[in-house]
Amino acid sequence: MPESGAAVPIRAPEALRKKLAKIGLHSEADLLVHLPLRYEDETRITPVAHAPWGEPVLVEVVVSASEVQFRPRRQMVVRALDESGELTMRFFSFYPSQQAALAVGARVRAFGEVRGGFFGAEMVHPRFHKVRDDEPLPDEMTPVYPTTAGVANSALQKLIGRALEAGDLSDTLPEELRKRLKLPALARSLRFLHRPPPGTDLDTLHARNHPAWRRVKFDEVLAQQLCLRRAYLARREQGAPVLVARDDLGARLLDGLPFALTGAQLRAMAEIAGDLAQPYPMQRLLQGDVGAGKTIVAALAACQAISAGWQAAFMAPTEILAEQHYLKLKSWLEPLGVKVAWLSGSLKSKARRAQLAATAADAQLVVGTHALIQDGVDFARLGLAIVDEQHRFGVAQRLALRKKGANPHQLMMSATPIPRTLAMSYYADLDVTVLDELPPGRTPIKTRLVADSRRADVVGFVSKLVEEGRQAYWVCPLIEESEALQLQTAEETFAQLTADLPKLRIGLVHGRLKGDEKQAVMAAFAAGEIDVLVATTVIEVGVDVPNASLMVIEHAERFGLSQLHQLRGRVGRGQYESSCVLIYAGPLGEIARQRLKIIFENTDGFEIARQDLQIRGPGEFVGSRQSGVPLLRYADLEMDADLVEMAREVAEDMLRQAPAQAERHLKRWLGTREELLKS
Repeated sequence: MPESGAAVPIRAPEALRKKLAKIGLHSEADLLVHLPLRYEDETRITPVAHAPWGEPVLVEVVVSASEVQFRPRRQMVVRALDESGELTMRFFSFYPSQQAALAVGARVRAFGEVRGGFFGAEMVHPRFHKVRDDEPLPDEMTPVYPTTAGVANSALQKLIGRALEAGDLSDTLPEELRKRLKLPALARSLRFLHRPPPGTDLDTLHARNHPAWRRVKFDEVLAQQLCLRRAYLARREQGAPVLVARDDLGARLLDGLPFALTGAQLRAMAEIAGDLAQPYPMQRLLQGDVGAGKTIVAALAACQAISAGWQAAFMAPTEILAEQHYLKLKSWLEPLGVKVAWLSGSLKSKARRAQLAATAADAQLVVGTHALIQDGVDFARLGLAIVDEQHRFGVAQRLALRKKGANPHQLMMSATPIPRTLAMSYYADLDVTVLDELPPGRTPIKTRLVADSRRADVVGFVSKLVEEGRQAYWVCPLIEESEALQLQTAEETFAQLTADLPKLRIGLVHGRLKGDEKQAVMAAFAAGEIDVLVATTVIEVGVDVPNASLMVIEHAERFGLSQLHQLRGRVGRGQYESSCVLIYAGPLGEIARQRLKIIFENTDGFEIARQDLQIRGPGEFVGSRQSGVPLLRYADLEMDADLVEMAREVAEDMLRQAPAQAERHLKRWLGTREELLKS
C-alpha cells in the first residue's frame, strides 16, 4: 500500500491518462472518490414475459432471426426467445462484428430498457454479450460512472476496482469523531458505493440517502470547509494597514444626510469599522436586498479609511453603475473636503492622464470600472478596496485591485442575496454582513404577468401612467435582431413605442452607446426630461429615479431570477404605487414557468435566491467565484444543510488539533485542485 496521503499516478497507458485528466482523474486517490452516477442490476435474469416496461432489466435469450432492414431507416432487427416469450432488439448503429455475434442460434445476455413495440416487447440498442456455458451472473451491481469521450465505463470499472484493492482507504476522520457523528468508516462506504451487493435497494442508492452516501458527502463538504477555513486563517497572518479614524469625517457625513440609517446599517457599519481597525486584511461581504442601503455603508467605510490617512477605491462592473456611484459619493463627500476622482475606460487620454495623476497623488476616493485595475493605475496609499456587485468580477480581477495597495482591506457588496446554505459553504472564507431591513419609504411593488398577445394593453397602461406624471422603464434582452433568438429588441421597441406614443418623450440606452451618451440619457431620465426609458439590462443595478414607478420587462421568460428581481427593484423608490409588468412569450418551458411563478409570488430577495439555488444549483449561482472554491459533486446544499453545519465545526477543530489528518483529507478530495483563496 502506498504511503498515506501520497498521490500515486493512475497506472494506465499515456493516451488513456490524458483522457482521464479531462474529468479530473490524475491519481489512484481520484479514482477512489469518482463515484457512480447510477447503477444497473445485472445480478438477476428477468424472463421476457415478466419484464416491466420502462425499466432496464437483464434477459438471457436465443437469437431466432436477424436481418438488416432499410425502411424506414437502416437498422439491424434481431428477434430472440426465452422460455417465456419473444423479444425484438433494434440497432440503428452497428458493426459487422455485432452482426456476427447475433447470428441465429446465439445465446446472449442483453441489458436494456424494455418498451412496447409493433411486435411486442423490444429493446433499442441494448448492451449484450454472448453467453459462455455455465457463465455465472455478476455478484454485485454494475456501477455507471461519469466519463468522457474515448473512455468506456468498463475501463473505469477496472481501474477503480484495482484502486479499491491496492489504494489508500485509511480514514482521515479521528475514530472518536466518526462515532460521535454516527458516520460509517470511509473504506466500507467507498467499497459499498463502488460495488453494491445484490439485493441493494437501487432507489435508496440513486437518491443518495444511504449511510455510505452520507459519509462521502460529509467528507466532501469537510474538504471544502477545510480549504476555505485555511484560506481565511492564512489571510489573518498577513499584515494590513490599521485604519482608525483621526477625525469626525464619518459623523459629518451622517449629519448631512437627509435620512437616518436603519438598525441593520448601523450594525453593519460597526462590524466593518471593527475590521478596518485590525492589523490583518478585512475580507467582508456586505449583502442586502435591492434598496437596502449598501452604498452609504460603503461610503462610511471609505470615510474611516480616508480619515486614517489612506485612500479608498470603489470598483463597479458597468460604467452606468460606476458613474451613478461616483456622482452620489461626490455629492456626499466633496462638500466635506474629500477629493473624489473618476476613472473609466471611456475617458479621453487628456482627462485620463489627469485622473491617473490624481489617483497616484492626492485623490482620497477613486471610483471607476475595471479601469481601476489596469496597468498604469497607481495608488499612493490604498487602504480599502470596495467592490460592488462582486459576483460579476472574477477572482483575478478582485485580486488585481488588492495588489494596487499594501494588502488593503476589502469590502465586497452584492444585491443578489445569498441563501444561508450557500453562504455557509461557498463563502465560508469570508465574513458576511447582511442588511436585513429596508429603509422606510420604500413602496411595495405589484408584479403582473402579461402574455405578449396583450402588449397593446401594457402600452396603454404606460400612456395613462405618464399622463399622471410618472415615468417608466421598458427593458429588452437584446440590442439588435438575432436570428437565433427572435426577441423584441431594444431598438425595435424604441421605434415601436415612439410610433405608438407620439406625445411621449422616449429615450434609449444600451451597452453599445459611448459612456457620455449613456450618461446623458440617464441624466435626462433622472431629470424628468424622458418619460419612458427603453433599455437593455445596463440599468439592472444602481439606477435610482424616485419618479419612475413602472418597470416593463420584455421576454421576461429569458431572464434569470436574480436579474428579474434586480430590475424590479429599480422602481418603488419614491412615494408612488409601483408596478413591474413581466411580458412573456409562450409556450413556456418548465424552468421559465418556475421562474415566473417564483418572481410573481415573492418579493423577499432571500426567498427568491433560495428557490433560485434549487433550480440552478450552486455552480451556476456562485458564478466566477467558483475559481478556487471546490464545487460540490455529491452533496446537495438544501438536502444536506445539516452536513454543512457539522463540517464547519469539525474543520475548525481539525485544523487546530489534527493538522496532519486535515492535510491528508484535503489531498484525497481536492488533490492538485486546492487553491489558497486570495479573492
